[in-house]
Parts: sequence; structure tokens; C-alpha cells
Amino acid sequence: MRYFLIAGEASGDLHAAHLISALRERDAAAEFCLVGGDLMGKAAGATPVLHYRDLAFMGFIPVLLHLPTILRGMRRCKAAIRDFRPDRLILVDYPGFNLSIAKYVHAQRLCPVCYYISPKIWAWKEYRIRALRRDVDCLLSILPFEVEWFGQRHGYAVQYVGNPTLDEVTAFRADYAEERSEFVARHGGEASKPVVALLAGSRSHEIARNLPLMLDAVAAVGSGCNVFIAGAPGTSAEVYAPYVAAHPEVRVVHGETFALLSHATAALVTSGTATLEAALFGVPQVVCYATALPHLLRWARRHVLSVQHISLVNLIAGREVVPELVAADCTRGRIAAALSPLLADTAVRRAQLEGYGEMRRRLGAVGAPAVAAQHIIVCSQRQA
Repeated sequence: MRYFLIAGEASGDLHAAHLISALRERDAAAEFCLVGGDLMGKAAGATPVLHYRDLAFMGFIPVLLHLPTILRGMRRCKAAIRDFRPDRLILVDYPGFNLSIAKYVHAQRLCPVCYYISPKIWAWKEYRIRALRRDVDCLLSILPFEVEWFGQRHGYAVQYVGNPTLDEVTAFRADYAEERSEFVARHGGEASKPVVALLAGSRSHEIARNLPLMLDAVAAVGSGCNVFIAGAPGTSAEVYAPYVAAHPEVRVVHGETFALLSHATAALVTSGTATLEAALFGVPQVVCYATALPHLLRWARRHVLSVQHISLVNLIAGREVVPELVAADCTRGRIAAALSPLLADTAVRRAQLEGYGEMRRRLGAVGAPAVAAQHIIVCSQRQA
């Protein structure tokens, strides 16, 4: 079969790449065309029609400023789908773009639409359920609580396939053997000091808002730590240079986020897949999410957003396992106060690790890409 995949960010690129590999194992005649990143291209043996870096805009203002670019990308994507004539369209998260493409493909009756990593409409924009019902033939979830939420609230069937991050972390840990002292020394640190990992997001505006606060907070805790920034995929060293100029002891580590988390004592993490990654590596963390309009987001969390938590760890556990410092609460002092007890064997640190175990059990078994691939292969187009 012919598969057209669309992912719009680094984590989607990673998950889609593993899905492509799983599809290849089950469909020897598989052909791929894609909008995504380098990992997807490598797995598919195909150059992306569009790279996700050209489309990775989030938030009202960034999207508005880059609207012509996004619209051009959407036209190119639709043209590529028409030319490729896929048997399956596979959408990976990225709902603002992907739901528009799903509407087009469904209206044109081009092929079944499969959505891998369902849109997080339980957080906000719940009205998107109408588009999902109308335009998506197979909705696959990687978060266990979504099955109950979609079913009870909307009577809509969602398939939980497992979580691909669990697969990725499990596979990495099985093969990784570098000692902590070797990793720290290789990156210019001191083996006797604890390691603090900073994961400040994958987009430039996230990095600009969160990384300075993280760096100041670690400095406020004291100088007895190795501080390593996990360089986001597709983000150059120049992006980080202005922020670390005042902190010469800090190192940026590119392409080794999992290795860094393997050796981290604690982490400061911007909300997203990275919160789940840190938890699966057993790294206590503080979730930091600074915004341009903090008081507006505080109002939105009370009146617009449908969930109490923003981190995947807390959402999956169903309670607060890790502290979330969001918007106006994300200050240097509060980050430092939350980080400090995680650097030693404290009750706070032990409670987080216990909560991680609870979260891990809820995720279930490994094998998400394989289960998802099977669902996609057997998916058939609904009758309009």
C-alpha cells in the first residue's frame, strides 16, 4: 500500500519514524510520501515534501504572523497527496494543520484517514470532536485515559495502542551502556557533582521564554551541579548561545537527550513529551512553562481549559506527581525552591519516583508502533 504521513514537530517525527518501520515489517510493498522530519525520511527512504521546521508555529500570534507560509505549505501538501494517491493518510498529532488536511481528503474521497496520536481535545478546543467524527476513519490514542474520555463524553470509539515513548525509552535503556562518569567527562563536567538536565522545549519561542528562567533558577540553587541543556532536534547551537553566554559552566548537549536523562539527578522540563521521557528514565522533575501573557493563561486555565494538569505525567497518573509551574507561577524563585529537594534523597524525591511507578503501570505494555500499524492496515473508509 501507499502511505502518506504528516507530522509537525520533533516528537511526531520520532513517533512517525517508528510507525513507518512497523508498517514496513507488515507490508513488504509499502511506499511512503511524507510531510515531517529527518527521522521519518530516513525510515521511509524518502525526502519529505515539506519539513516540519517550515511549519512548526504554535500560538495565535506566531500562527497569524506566519499564516502565508502555513497556507502555502497546506497547498503543497494537498497537491502532493493528489499526486501520490495514497491508500492511507496517516496524521500524527499537529491538529491545527492535520484536521484541515483530513477535511480535504475526506471531502475528496481520496483514501481512509487514520489519526495516530489523537488531538488533545480534552484539554481545549473540544469542538474539534465534530471534525474527528466527520473526517477521521480510525482514531488511535497513546494516552490510556483518552479511551474513557472520548467514550463517556462523546460516545466516540478510540483505540488505545500503547505509548510509543515507552517503546523508545525501553529500547534505548536496553542498549545504552555508557557510564555516568564517562558521559559527564565527555561533556566537560565533574563526575562528583549531580547532573541537572534542562529541557526547554523544541521551538524557539519556548526556549526564549523558559531557558533563561531555568538557568537563573539552577544558579540560585548553587554551583554544585553539572548543568546540561538538551539541544532540541533541528535547533542549532546558535539558538542557545545567547542564553548560555552568562553561564559558561553550562553545556549544550545535542542529539543525546536520552543519554542525558539516563544520568540526570533531576530535570527542569517544559511541558510536552519530555515530561514523560524524564519520568520513564526515573528523573525527578519540575515542569516549567512560561508564557508571553501569563495572567491571560492563568485565566484560561480556570475558565477555558478542560484539565487541571498540563504535564503528561500528571495527566496519566490522574493526580499531581510532579510540580507544574505555569505562566505567572513560573518564576526563578519557585523553580529553585521546587528543584532543590530533588537533588538529594528526600521525601519529595521519593514521592515523585513512587508516582512514576504508578504512571508506568497505567501505560501498559510496549509495542505501540506495531499495534498502530496493524490498525492502520486494516482501516477501511467509512461510507458517507
